[in-house]
Amino acid sequence: MAERYSSFEKGGRRWLWQRITAAFLVVVLAFHFFLLHFVNHADEVSFLASSARMTDLTYYSLMVLFLITATFHGVNGVYNALENQGLTGAKKQAVKYTLIAASLVLVVQGIRTANAWAGFPTF
Repeated sequence: MAERYSSFEKGGRRWLWQRITAAFLVVVLAFHFFLLHFVNHADEVSFLASSARMTDLTYYSLMVLFLITATFHGVNGVYNALENQGLTGAKKQAVKYTLIAASLVLVVQGIRTANAWAGFPTF
């Protein structure tokens, strides 16, 4: 019989958050796909229309939450895949902090972009 192997600790939070973010991403992606492929067709999507959608606080908040959730989900998945491949020691720490730094840059730049589209002040 095959042994169960996972880099997620049994009863750990990373496993739970990976599943929660996956469920959230499925719902938000379905919303995105419906809105931008059925309500508005590809030839109707423009920068101006995207900017107009971003001025709606609900839409803006959903997109920022989508950015943060997708970043966490992706980085957590990559990190755990690398752990499953046997990453340990100093290399594991270097990868961990590199992924954290890349995530922060991605989220900050994503929020700056969302703010610019929404007409909010950028930092």
